Amino acid sequence: MLIILVCVNFSYFNKPLANVVVIGAQWGDEGKGKITDLLSKSADVVVRYQGGVNAGHTVVVQGQTFKLHLIPSGILYPDTDCIIGCGTVIDPKVLIEELNQLEALNIPIGNLLISQTAHVTMPYHRLIDQASEERRGNHKIGTTGRGIGPTYADKSERTGIRIQDLMEPDGLKKQLRWTVNHKNLILEKLYNLPPLDPEKVIDEYLGYAERLRPHVVDTSLMIYDAILRRRNILFEGAQGTLLDLDHGTYPYVTSSNPVAGGACVGTGVGPTMIDRVIGVAKAYTTRVGEGPFPTETKDKVGELLCSRGAEFGTTTGRKRRCGWFDGVIGRYAVRINGLDCLAITKLDVLDELEEIQVCVAYSIDGSERKDFPNSSRLLARCQPIYKTLPGWQRSTTDCRSLADLPKQALDYLKFLAELMEVPIAIISLGASRDQTIIVEDPIHGPKRALLHVNGTPTSQM
Repeated sequence: MLIILVCVNFSYFNKPLANVVVIGAQWGDEGKGKITDLLSKSADVVVRYQGGVNAGHTVVVQGQTFKLHLIPSGILYPDTDCIIGCGTVIDPKVLIEELNQLEALNIPIGNLLISQTAHVTMPYHRLIDQASEERRGNHKIGTTGRGIGPTYADKSERTGIRIQDLMEPDGLKKQLRWTVNHKNLILEKLYNLPPLDPEKVIDEYLGYAERLRPHVVDTSLMIYDAILRRRNILFEGAQGTLLDLDHGTYPYVTSSNPVAGGACVGTGVGPTMIDRVIGVAKAYTTRVGEGPFPTETKDKVGELLCSRGAEFGTTTGRKRRCGWFDGVIGRYAVRINGLDCLAITKLDVLDELEEIQVCVAYSIDGSERKDFPNSSRLLARCQPIYKTLPGWQRSTTDCRSLADLPKQALDYLKFLAELMEVPIAIISLGASRDQTIIVEDPIHGPKRALLHVNGTPTSQM
């Protein structure tokens, strides 16, 4: 199997972007923030479509680090409109803190738009989330404790508070007096926690409403109008494929749909309006919280990956579990999301290793399987089958083209592309924007036409 890699000029990103979804192809924390920031340079609109403050993007620009939990990283480009879609759950307090942080750095925020129908994370959501996780004991699922699950639960139960409710004081007061008293029963009777004062909650959130009011619009209509005007739209997901509520390692998942299909539901656009899907994966694998992790390594290699990769969560600061690249979940992410190409991040973290292992299949009860199991219990029994590749043991952080890469590093990337049957378009070698190799235009290059099997293209779409 032969992968043809064509190096193009970085100026390709000045070409029209079309409508593109960027998703995480692992368990989140893949470095989507940097890739989204990179692609945002050519975007007219960047849209966040799911998740809440349980996610975070870290972007480094000219030596300055920005940690964003709700606001799309496109906000760092003054001419780019940034939208928080209806599929996102919003903690107004955190959102306002981010707005204040950006304003203090003289970054314009007038181009941020918030969906009227996005649901709001309330104080009782956080309390219930934390108390529920604590009560699970040895059965914890690894929630961040930020109230995301209970917010989505209220959304499904049709008892949630939406952004547009905050904009209507009389209705909000009536709704919150009933809701807070109802949640107090749960807090007091089930978790033995003190009750919340409905009036204090009302006053707090009415204050948030006034701060956010100038940004609140019908974002679905705004996105549709942007599409009609042929503006370039980048749809930005949080978390990753394996944390998807329906397609991830349930129950060790998030409460929304980070997969590419979630972009349509979480923004209010039809699937025919999406042109491309780009997956982001680390050159190794990490996950935060509980749940099975077949390629996890707890030896000195795991410590090296954690140390060199600075593997601590943007939102919680929790240490991430580290392991070798898992090609089984990689192929699964390609299938579930319909990936057109990949961005591989943190290749430089592997620079010191003499040998690198890649999981090519699982062994379970003596049988080999290359497909990803739907059961977390079954996944926990899977043992990785590895292919060992030579390391390169020299720094790649200053590489800016494929020709700069050590042969072993290039061979490693080719192996990953062959294993997942999808071309690699971007290679990230550090946190800064300039520490990047653009292999192929991920937007306008031929869809999958770079991938060849026995000299024959697998697709000429």
